[in-house]
Amino acid sequence: MEDRVFYGHVGIGKKVSGVALVAKDNFSARYDLDREKGLFSRSSHRLHGESYVGKIVILETAKGGVATAWMLAEMKSRGMAPAGLVLNLSNPVIAQGAAFAELSFIDRFAVDITSVVRSGELVTLNPQSGCLVVHAERTWTESSAGM
Repeated sequence: MEDRVFYGHVGIGKKVSGVALVAKDNFSARYDLDREKGLFSRSSHRLHGESYVGKIVILETAKGGVATAWMLAEMKSRGMAPAGLVLNLSNPVIAQGAAFAELSFIDRFAVDITSVVRSGELVTLNPQSGCLVVHAERTWTESSAGM
């Protein structure tokens, strides 16, 4: 198998790698997350109970308003943020929030990104090129933490 490469719009932030956390669901830092525990907390969210901390979160679209922008920065300042955020479709508030939080971010892919990446796969997000690489035959395990 070879790495799979997907291109979206040129994004925000630095190149990061991590474990993908994927769902065909929307994203709001205000309504979906327990920012103290680092978990998806909305009971109807497909990632309910999952930790997002340090992961590359891949979801459908942004929802909500300006609170998400400052919440991303607050989470990042406490080490409780995702390593990166990937959306099929975003809005200016999420883009501003990612920039404010210095959170790596890409959106607007040619494919439904939530359908081509699976949770647990190791991915690299390169916002400067708008590129998301899904690494072949490499999934996150405790032993790969030192990669």
